[in-house]
Order: sequence, then structure tokens, then C-alpha cells
Amino acid sequence: SCYFPELQYVSCRCTSTEEMSNRTAVTESLLLGFSDMREKQILHFLVFLILYLAAVVGNLLIITVVALDHHLHTPMYFFLGNLSFLDLCYISVTVPKSMADSLTNNRHISFSACVTQVFLVVTFAVAELSFLTVMAYDRYIAICHPLHYKVTMSRDACTQMAGVSWISSMMCSVLHTANTFRLHFCRSNVIAQFFCDIPQLLKISCSDTHANVNVMIVLGSLLDVVCFVLIIVSYIHIFSTVMKIPSDHGRYKAFTTCIPHLVVFCLFIGTASFMYMRPRSMSSTSLDLLAAVLYCVVPPLMNPIIYSLRNKEIKGSLWKMLGRLFSQEK
Repeated sequence: SCYFPELQYVSCRCTSTEEMSNRTAVTESLLLGFSDMREKQILHFLVFLILYLAAVVGNLLIITVVALDHHLHTPMYFFLGNLSFLDLCYISVTVPKSMADSLTNNRHISFSACVTQVFLVVTFAVAELSFLTVMAYDRYIAICHPLHYKVTMSRDACTQMAGVSWISSMMCSVLHTANTFRLHFCRSNVIAQFFCDIPQLLKISCSDTHANVNVMIVLGSLLDVVCFVLIIVSYIHIFSTVMKIPSDHGRYKAFTTCIPHLVVFCLFIGTASFMYMRPRSMSSTSLDLLAAVLYCVVPPLMNPIIYSLRNKEIKGSLWKMLGRLFSQEK
């Protein structure tokens, strides 16, 4: 028989061959916090609160400015608006729950909430990778083939690219979520992460997870390789074109814009790939927590700064909007 505190099971019986006579019904699990010390829990809450508010304000500003300023209704800012929206959703899936857990010292999560978290995290993570790839292609066309830009990046083409990114990410998420929660969980009720994460769920399953791991590695590798190659090739062409610019200031501006994009992309894809495709022997609780923060919290926080708030057109539109707002109040 199986017994684990703080988690309710119905008819749980695990054998040495990992077969179960009845399906396990999980009603509640326990997330791993950053610390059991009350002082560190409060510190974690405050740090995550600051990061979350900064990400929410930054992304909301971008969405508002792009939506209200008709001069920004161009392909580049269309994709920036989509990226800001998904970043706002992405960070809201995990961070508020983690803050509430630290503040209340209650790390329980229901089975339905765990399923929802897995589905949304995978959806927004894949969509993030897709939009970063599309945005690199958009910059490649704008810089390397400016005369064909309006035709190649037409409104219909942009809408189709965005639609494919969202739909493919949801389809990928449905596959991974269904593949994960078809398993039986009877080894432990503790998920060694601050949110429901697929690799940590596989660790506490008493079912055979080889098929899950293989699907995760194959699909993850395919997605990473395709997006990585497309982005690197795009930026190689961009850099080769930029090097032909006679102005040192122009080259400096282009490099200072493109290099941060690549840094955030490499950080995101590197940490996400490490979490989902590394061997289990490389697993470490502290390392897993750090990697999760780097691919779940840092990109939604940094993208508004790197992609938008350093942009003169965005800043100009933002100041105009704030100026009109304050003048109406007076």
C-alpha cells in the first residue's frame, strides 16, 4: 500500500512492476518553496513582488502604447505587442501563486490547478520562442531586404505568423499536458519546484515515463533547433549587412540593439532546454529553482526593456501619451 501525508489518494497500490490495479485520484500536491525560514519567505515574497510589478507595468505600457498610437501599427510593433501580452500572461501563471505561498506559508496546489499551470506554462514558453523567432525574421527582412518589406510582412502575413505561433504552442501544450497527466502519481506529494513543472512531475510518477521523456526530448530538440537556426541565420545576415554601414554610430546602434536580443534568447532557450531535456542524473533542487526563475521570470521582465523601452519611437509615444493624460487632468 502507499501512504503520503498531505495528499489524498483513492485506491493506491504500487507494485514492483509499477502496475496499478486502480487509477490514482490525486486531489492535492505540495510545491517546494525557496525556504522554510519565515524571514527568507518574506524576502522571497518581496523580491518576487518587485519583479512581478516591474514586468506587469512594463508589458502593460507596451501593449497600451502600441494599441493607442496609430503610428506604431506596423509589423514590428504588432509582434512586440503580442510578445508583451504573452509575457504578461507567462509571468502571471507562476509568480503570483509562488508569492502567495511564501506569504501564507501554504504551498498546497490542487490537481486541477496543477494541470492548468502545466498547460499555460508550456503554451506561453513555446509561444515565446515562436515570437522571438518571428521577430528575428521580421528584422532580417527589414534590414536586409527593405524594398520587399511591405510585401513580405503584409498584414495578412503577420496575422498568419502570429496565429500559427499561438495555435502551434497550444497544440504542443495539449500534447505535453495530456501525456503527463495520463500517468499515475504515487511516489511523493512534493513537487520539487515553485510551480507545477513537467520534469518534476515525472520524478514523482510511479508509471513508466520513458515515452514522456522521449516525446519531450524529440519535440523540444526539434523546436529548439529550428528556432535557434532561424534566429542565428537571421542575425548573421543582419550583422553582415550592418557591417557595410559606413557610419560607426549606425553600426554601434545596430549592434547594441541586436546583441541584447540574442542574449535574452540564448538565456531563455538555454535554461528551458536544460530543465526539460537534461539527464535526471544532473538534477539538483537549487539548480532547478534557479533555472526556472531564469526562463519563467527573467524574459517577461527583460523583454520590455530590451525590445521596447530602449526604442525611441516607443519612448516618444509613451511620453506623448503621458503628456496628454496629465494635461487632461489639469
